[in-house]
Amino acid sequence: MLFAIGMMNLFGVSGNLMSLGAIDFGLIVDGAVIIVESILHHIVKNRFNASSKVKLTQQQMNEEVYSASSKIRSTAAFGEIIILIVYLPILALVGIEGKMFGPMAQTVSFAILGAFLLSLTYVPMMSALVLNKKTEYKRTISDRMMDFFQRIYSPVIRFALNKKKTILFSTLGLFVVSLLVFRQLGGEFIPSLDEGDFAIETRVMTGSSLSETIDASNKAAKILKDNFPEVEQVVGKIGSGEIPTDPMPVEACDLMVILKEKAEWTSASTREELAEKMAAALEAVPGVTFGFQQPIQMRFNELMTGARQDVVIKLYGEDLDVLTEYAAKIGDVVNTVEGAVDLYLEEVTGLPQIQIDFNRDEIAKYDLNIEEINTVIETAFAGKSAGIVYEGERRFDLVVRMKEQSRAGIEDVSNLFIPTPDGDQIPLNQLAAVYFKEGPSQIQRDDTKRRITIGFNVRNRDVESIVEEIKSKVAANIDFPTGYYPTYGGQFENLIQARNRLLIAVPVALLLIFTLLFFTFKSIKQSLLIFTAIPLSAIGGVFALYVRDMPFSISAGVGFIALFGVAVLNGIVLIGEFNRLKTEGTELIERVIKGTRVRLRPVLMTAMVASCGFLPMALSNSSGAEVQRPLATVVIGGLITATFLTLVVLPVLYIYFEKNKIRMKKNKALTVLIGLLGFPMLLNAQTTIVEIQSVEEVIAIARERNGSVQIAQLGVDQSLEQKKMASDIGKTQISWQHGQYNSAVKNDNYFDVSHSFAFPTVYVQQSKLLNSRIEARKIDVEQNDLKLVQNVRTAYSHYLLMKAKVHLYASLDSNYAMVAKNAALNYEAGNNTLLDKMMAETNAMEMKNLFALAQSDVGIAENQLRVLMNLDAQDELRFINDALQAIELRVSDTLSGQGNPLLGQYLSQIKVNRNMTSVERAKLLPDITIGYFNQSLIGTQTINNVEQTFGASDRFQGFRIGLAIPIWIRPQLAKVNSMKLETAISEANYQQVNAMLQGEIDQAYQEYIKQKGNLLYYSEASQEQVQLMQKTAEIALINGEINHFEYTQVISQCIQLQLKYLEAIHAHNQSIIHLEHVLGVH
Repeated sequence: MLFAIGMMNLFGVSGNLMSLGAIDFGLIVDGAVIIVESILHHIVKNRFNASSKVKLTQQQMNEEVYSASSKIRSTAAFGEIIILIVYLPILALVGIEGKMFGPMAQTVSFAILGAFLLSLTYVPMMSALVLNKKTEYKRTISDRMMDFFQRIYSPVIRFALNKKKTILFSTLGLFVVSLLVFRQLGGEFIPSLDEGDFAIETRVMTGSSLSETIDASNKAAKILKDNFPEVEQVVGKIGSGEIPTDPMPVEACDLMVILKEKAEWTSASTREELAEKMAAALEAVPGVTFGFQQPIQMRFNELMTGARQDVVIKLYGEDLDVLTEYAAKIGDVVNTVEGAVDLYLEEVTGLPQIQIDFNRDEIAKYDLNIEEINTVIETAFAGKSAGIVYEGERRFDLVVRMKEQSRAGIEDVSNLFIPTPDGDQIPLNQLAAVYFKEGPSQIQRDDTKRRITIGFNVRNRDVESIVEEIKSKVAANIDFPTGYYPTYGGQFENLIQARNRLLIAVPVALLLIFTLLFFTFKSIKQSLLIFTAIPLSAIGGVFALYVRDMPFSISAGVGFIALFGVAVLNGIVLIGEFNRLKTEGTELIERVIKGTRVRLRPVLMTAMVASCGFLPMALSNSSGAEVQRPLATVVIGGLITATFLTLVVLPVLYIYFEKNKIRMKKNKALTVLIGLLGFPMLLNAQTTIVEIQSVEEVIAIARERNGSVQIAQLGVDQSLEQKKMASDIGKTQISWQHGQYNSAVKNDNYFDVSHSFAFPTVYVQQSKLLNSRIEARKIDVEQNDLKLVQNVRTAYSHYLLMKAKVHLYASLDSNYAMVAKNAALNYEAGNNTLLDKMMAETNAMEMKNLFALAQSDVGIAENQLRVLMNLDAQDELRFINDALQAIELRVSDTLSGQGNPLLGQYLSQIKVNRNMTSVERAKLLPDITIGYFNQSLIGTQTINNVEQTFGASDRFQGFRIGLAIPIWIRPQLAKVNSMKLETAISEANYQQVNAMLQGEIDQAYQEYIKQKGNLLYYSEASQEQVQLMQKTAEIALINGEINHFEYTQVISQCIQLQLKYLEAIHAHNQSIIHLEHVLGVH
């Protein structure tokens, strides 16, 4: 512990609930237990070989301790190293779970490292000094306890050795059951901490005044204080502080309910029960919604998702009214799900606004115009500057507007007089309709997309099962328009992200364990044997969570990681003993029975000590125990089953391995059991299903995984690195010379340091040049992204077209088959000719061929999307909504190509060329050289009529500075002029591309107008006419009014009309995609 605390201080790990609370004293003493038990066993075993001495000398004791420690040291050391290594992947966790469990992994690693070092040095030394040196052995209570366990274990192990297949099949069945149970556990991110207080989010109707909010919060506080003696104090918070770091509208209030200690509660026994009763009591306040959370948890959720609820569904789209409509539908679905409480629908509409609709005919009668009327309205209600007022040196605008009582309501607006050119005044209500209209109260965006939030809290149920149920119900009951789609965030999003990281951390931990096992035993076979402890331990961990009614959480996942390291210790001890007995020549069955009997004590001690170390965490009910409890539950439950099953199953597997009787075909149960070693990977080792609801999701995946965007981003990173080259001032020159350069007799030496660099302006201009290149690379990223979006939208539209054709041909295929069958029957009955029969069959075969070709086209279109999304081969692409629908143009009437990154590329090239011109011009300035020299002048010199002798130690030094002036500047001026011409070329290219792009925009817009008109012609009304034609033709064919040839002509015409309608939708969508591309709309 002292070592761990010292390392915590060294690495800056604070002592908190997770760091200190996660230390398992059982894990710390495991190595010491194994060594001390081995020493005692060795002394007692060799008591008759100690020269018949009853008491050992210190020298003999040292030898016995060394002999026993050296035999077991490698096994115990590798066991501790495995526990140490298995915690390292936890350090790879990031985000919230990384902040929470990182200190735990660090502290445990420090403690295990200290225990490892001390077990190598301190424990053997103290054993030699402290342990009893008498070789006589007296039985103690521990021996009687082990006799009891031996009496129980001996018949069990003998039964297992006689019924090997039964044991293996039973273990396999138990493992499969645990997998099924694990699927039913549900999941949550991190268990909620009991903070001891409530934070009640209180909201009144949108647009309510501050006084109404205060009144509602006071009523709620009074109800809570009067009806619940558990409440100590209620504090309300409305609005934002002076520094608005937490903005809130005036219709929202946070009620902080300070509760007494839980021992003083009388109305309820749990936090959830008390929240439900308080919510029921607060229903007496009309028009107010209340959401129960905890203060820290509420802020925590708000920081993560922007909403305060546990789970947040964000619905994205363009139209606020449509968003509100579908958000209400999602809210209705959420209300049907058990465990989802405190539903919150974000209000984005409902704010009353005064609307003025001008009557242009009436305005024209009085020779007025809308601009003049707007000016009068603005002046009357908002005010307008009528002059300037001076106060000393300060001046202020003199704003004129109506009195406050004359602009208080809608009547004041309606009765506002508007002056006419004739000098008359007309009330505004004669020129326009003035009325209230609900408008948007707020507009929220994520990633430039409008969205609305549906939030709810989770109570008495896990997050994952609730969200999965909501997702399935939303998909089944709500059909979103094109461009509208929901996402699920909050704790559920954190759970998915953390689980994905665990899918990396757990396999890494398993691989490290297996690697260390292989290094220990130098045998893959025995490493696999010991590795079976991992699935065996997982059985107990899963059942422990199930018995305690705990869902799977990230805390439990970390517990599984810790469990895997501890679980293999038993196998290491057993296999190590088996190998030792094998070297002594013991027979196989005797080896197993004797080895398990000898190592039963350390195996039980290891498991019990580790379990007891986690027991306080598992049983604790104090603050903060909610996070530790799943971790400890998993470890204790896993160790119970791992210990029992390892003592039974591992010897059976050992016998199979040693007899070389493992055969994949003969013993499938054993093969499956070994194959299930990596059970965490098995739970998720399945084909990844990529569900697509809209083209926006395809674009998001393509942006994340497509190589073109990533390559362009690497170009930005490269330019950022190149920017560091702007301050490259070259190399410093260091020289030294020695010889007779000053005297023919003596050797002098000369040391010189000098450096030349360009004029500082050069480096400034180089920095600007590199900055402009960075901007150019960023625009390249935008251009690649724009092209990728166009390709994705084009491919997606083509896929929908092919899918629509498949649906069309599928419906007609059965129709044509029925006609061919009827034609054949009529021919046999003599009601039509052979030509009719052959024509009907030919049409049916042709329709089947068209259907098959359309299916092939769907596969080709899907493959194009897979290439753009850069999906793996095993990924399954599943489209939730594949209906072909006309899309809307996402730009205004103003068509300009200024947003197209193509123009930005040319502009950036102009900027780069101008900066290159500045760099070349700066090089016309002189270079600067500075230097320092130090030399000897050996000899005699006369200074001030005094002859002095100087030796090698007498040094003469000085500094120098110089300028390298470019005298012949004609070549450099040519470079400057060349870059000016390059800049002019870039500017001309920009003008030409701008004109061409604007022409392309005009053409694309005309194409859009054309395709829009074409789509209008083949409208859905005409499709209804097509369906009517089909039904009429079928009835006429059945009644004998037309023959099969005439029927086929009608159906062919209907098919052509339907195909033209689909092609019209596709062409319309493609025209929009192309127009938005040239406009630069991503």
